[in-house]
Amino acid sequence: MFARRLSVQRIDPAGLCHACPLRWIDSFAMRNFTNDAVFDDTLPVADGLLEAGHRVPIDRLRAAMEDWFRRKSYLKPDERLGISEAER
Repeated sequence: MFARRLSVQRIDPAGLCHACPLRWIDSFAMRNFTNDAVFDDTLPVADGLLEAGHRVPIDRLRAAMEDWFRRKSYLKPDERLGISEAER
């Protein structure tokens, strides 16, 4: 089920990438456990790392995570979130 590893990065205004803390990713995963079934196939693994199934669309995941991180004030207004496939 968790066939892909995804890198989850906070991108600052200078364009530098920083691994999102595991607690941020876990907060998102727990909140979405019952709210949106498509994100049930995600598993927080470490800082900046999320395992996911093939049915999880990266663009939709990025938008949902960025929205949640902003609501929790994890991301500043001038920061953005980057999610990409990571090597296994």
